[in-house]
Amino acid sequence: MSGDILQFEAGMLSRDEVKAILDTLPAEITFVDNEDTIKYFNKFNKRIFARSRSIVGSKVQQCHPQKSVHVVNKILDSFKSGKKDVAEFWIQSGDRLIYIRYFAVRDKDGKYLGTMEVTQDITEIKRIEGEKRLLDWED
Repeated sequence: MSGDILQFEAGMLSRDEVKAILDTLPAEITFVDNEDTIKYFNKFNKRIFARSRSIVGSKVQQCHPQKSVHVVNKILDSFKSGKKDVAEFWIQSGDRLIYIRYFAVRDKDGKYLGTMEVTQDITEIKRIEGEKRLLDWED
């Protein structure tokens, strides 16, 4: 197959499709490798936390306030050792509720590859009640 196609266990996608999918997700995603270096973040249109391309290649500890670096290190150490796989936080930002989750990323053999941060504004999600089973678009 062409180098432009990525083969997965459950199908294949082009590099352009992978990029578009990651940029379409309703969340900010940042990937930090197994040496604590920021390798990637998606282009999310409504960013909660501003990101500059210049952070790619930086140590993740340099991108957090000094007072929280010990928490960052605790999460990374727990992921690297295999003690934990998820860390979750939520904060109020004005009238918005922000949900921040960190996930250990591992290969098929369980080897630690890095950490994925997923940040999402869940304000509207928290307001959902009952069911919505019909499409209510206006033509």
